[in-house]
Amino acid sequence: MSFIKALIEHLHLRCNPAITEVASWTLGLSQRLEENSSLVISITLMVTLLCICMVIGHLLEENRWMNESITSLLLGVCVGAIVLIFTKGTNSHILEFDEEIFFVYLLPPIIFNAGFQVKKKQFFQNFVPIILFGVVGVFISFAIISLGTGLTFPLFNLEGLGVRDYMALGVIFSATDSVCTLQVLNQDETPLLYSLVFGEGVVNDATSIVLYRVVENLDFSQIDASAILQTVGEFFYLFLSSTLLGIAVGLLSAYVIKKLYFGRHSTDREIAVMILMAYLSYVVAEVLYLSGILTVFFCGIVMSHYTWHNVTESSKITTRHTFATLSFIAETFIFLYVGMDSLDKDKWNMTNVSVATSIGICATLLAFILLGRAAFVIPLSAASNFASRGARTRITFRQQIIIWWAGLMRGAVSIALAYEKFTADSAINATMITSTILVMLFSTVVFGLLTKPLVHWLVPPHASEMETETRTLGGGSEDLNFHLLNEDESTCQQNAPTANTSLQRSSSAVHHVWRTFDDAIMRPLFGGRGFVQYLHHSNGQMQNSFASIPDRH
Repeated sequence: MSFIKALIEHLHLRCNPAITEVASWTLGLSQRLEENSSLVISITLMVTLLCICMVIGHLLEENRWMNESITSLLLGVCVGAIVLIFTKGTNSHILEFDEEIFFVYLLPPIIFNAGFQVKKKQFFQNFVPIILFGVVGVFISFAIISLGTGLTFPLFNLEGLGVRDYMALGVIFSATDSVCTLQVLNQDETPLLYSLVFGEGVVNDATSIVLYRVVENLDFSQIDASAILQTVGEFFYLFLSSTLLGIAVGLLSAYVIKKLYFGRHSTDREIAVMILMAYLSYVVAEVLYLSGILTVFFCGIVMSHYTWHNVTESSKITTRHTFATLSFIAETFIFLYVGMDSLDKDKWNMTNVSVATSIGICATLLAFILLGRAAFVIPLSAASNFASRGARTRITFRQQIIIWWAGLMRGAVSIALAYEKFTADSAINATMITSTILVMLFSTVVFGLLTKPLVHWLVPPHASEMETETRTLGGGSEDLNFHLLNEDESTCQQNAPTANTSLQRSSSAVHHVWRTFDDAIMRPLFGGRGFVQYLHHSNGQMQNSFASIPDRH
């Protein structure tokens, strides 16, 4: 490179402008090739690490303590240490993390697959406690963490944080990551518990991101009763409008695929339309300043209920595995990168706090996280039990402990929000980012390692075996999936037949109204389970047929 520079200087002095311009272009080309080569090498190393994560995760599948999230995180830390050593302490990254990449490319497939794979009947039958945990619980945790950090952080001599920063911290550490717990639970063996943990995790992430945007747009110079009401109204507007947009895009995709029936010519087209329409719902929501997370989640629910049943059998298999694979790769990449980023020397050099102070900050945050979870899980579970008054949806004390534990881990959403709020351009911002990383590492590794033994202790495997046997003897009816056959709930089922009957009648009435409307209007218009495409041989035109088939999903 130095030779080329010297040659260009010589040409500037001795040659005509045309030759000088060619030489300058050659220098620019060589620089671009060098940059591209570095990018290709970085991508190659990252893909290699992802493959290693898959292999190690497979080998540790039956391990009592480890799971793929912890494996990816620890592997990221090890790789970051190796990179740090080989670069002589100047870098620990293979690729630079960008929160925009996370929100635009990595998060959508994770959330969409969550909505696409969810068992809708269980999700909506437990909709009230899910909303209580995922929305009301976020506000309670947000208030406790914001107030707690605002009162305790000044004791650590942290300067430069304002009210908006403490409120942002409340949102950041209210965003849970229940991946470790979901990897242990089985939705067929413990359907109620799985549905509550899974549903709260998705709604929690969406609520946290919506609440973060509201906090960032809040005008603290005009705080009064009307401003508070306006803020609450803005939150519900974002929540409802994002949900309706996701439903609308999901119905549009179902209608387009049903009417045009791409599968008669190419299954590739209908798969492409499903993927692009799903991503379109997210980007449209972002363009309209709505919550893309909520939009793509409900789009996934609607597409699994209508659109997925309008495609060919081969496309059904392909789309389901494609969405799950993209989500799995995105999650693994996030944990892998965060592990490497924990050793970023620039962030640690920029912080002006001691090791003891840093430990104190992280311990304080963890204490408020524990307190914030307990402050809403127990009372909201009691409220849900009082409202349901039935054993099937009754949340036992053991299940409350698992729900509380499942929300203690912090993950990708917390990291992304921390990067977006606290850019590492000052000492206090770097301190907040490193503290977030440490809390995420500790909660995921320590709490995550204890998740599988805790769940197996609270929900013994023999209870799952008994439930599976009961479900088999009952003819495979999915209604029996709601029994969690632990001692507490079995006793409730035996002693409360009247409440069970009342609950069944209430649930059956609502479900009957919805199924009547769905069968009479929605499915003939948008397709779905029971809708069949076939060729009408009398005129050669494609016709539609609909037959009501029981939907147990």
